Amino acid sequence: MIDGLVLLTELSLGALVIVLAFRVATLVRREPLALSPLCDIPTAAPASMPYAALRQAATRATMDRTELFTQLHILIGLQERDCREQGLNWQTAPPEVGEFAVAWLNGAACALCEKSLRHTDTLHGLVAQIASRKTPIRQPEAVQTLATLTHNNAWLACFRHGMEAAEHWRIHRFVPPSSSVYDAITHNAFI
Repeated sequence: MIDGLVLLTELSLGALVIVLAFRVATLVRREPLALSPLCDIPTAAPASMPYAALRQAATRATMDRTELFTQLHILIGLQERDCREQGLNWQTAPPEVGEFAVAWLNGAACALCEKSLRHTDTLHGLVAQIASRKTPIRQPEAVQTLATLTHNNAWLACFRHGMEAAEHWRIHRFVPPSSSVYDAITHNAFI
């Protein structure tokens, strides 16, 4: 009796898995997914958009995010090395130095991304993620700095330096000393 009940339960569960797989397959065919810019979170795609265009848009969004992430990593890595060569070590410096670097990096990110994505939470999350790897600032502190960026004139000056640096770097592949993090920190803070 018990064996029959177990067998019936197993067969029922197998049938439910098959129905679930069929339902998922039909939903995927009806509404393909597209990726939102700078984010790997799927969003519903318009029914009129062909599948090939959706795939291309998703690939482009992922590549744009990856490209931006790579460019920002390179920029902040070069700036960290430049500061270290000039005697400013971010790891032993006061926390304010990390906050200035976060503001500078946010300016660089805004210059390198599409204008529609500037000052978005997604971009701030990306900046905070990179900043937490390269500076002693933790990610929540970086997000807080970005959220209150306009409350501090020195942070805004660092933000402008970052924008100028990234715009110059995009064309010439180097950051002029007048737009560097070191220059932004030494001209806008007492260290």
